[in-house]
Amino acid sequence: MSEYKEMVKDGVNNIGNRVKKFFLYVAGFILFGFISYLLICNFTYSNGTRSGYLVKITKKGYIFKTYEGTLGIAGMAQTKQGFISTNWDFSVRNKKVYRTLDSLQGVPVKLYYKEKLKAMPWQGDTPYFVYAAERVKQ
Repeated sequence: MSEYKEMVKDGVNNIGNRVKKFFLYVAGFILFGFISYLLICNFTYSNGTRSGYLVKITKKGYIFKTYEGTLGIAGMAQTKQGFISTNWDFSVRNKKVYRTLDSLQGVPVKLYYKEKLKAMPWQGDTPYFVYAAERVKQ
C-alpha cells in the first residue's frame, strides 16, 4: 500500500513540475514577444527635416503627458470645399527642445526629426519625433 501512495505522490509531483515548466515557458514567450515588439516599434524608419511656421506646441495627455506640435508647411491644397493649408503634426521627447520650440512660435523654423515605426503611448501621439529645431533666416 505504501508503494502505491509513493507512486501517486511521485505522479502528482511530476504533473506539478510539468505545469510549472509550461507556465514558465508561456511567461518567457510573452516577455520575449513584448520586448521584441518594443524594439521593433522603436526602430528609426527615417529621419530628415521639415520647414515651415510653427503653429503650436503643447504639453498634453491624460495619463502620459507628452509634448505635441504642429508645423504649418508653406503651400495650399485644393479640395471640393476650397483651399486648406498643409499641417504636419509631430511629438517632442526632450524638454529642452520643447522650450526652444515654444520660443519660436509664429516664425519660420527648420525641424530635425526621426520617424519611428510606431509611437508608444508614453512617447507621443505621432511617430515623428523632433530632436532639434532652428530658426530659419529670411
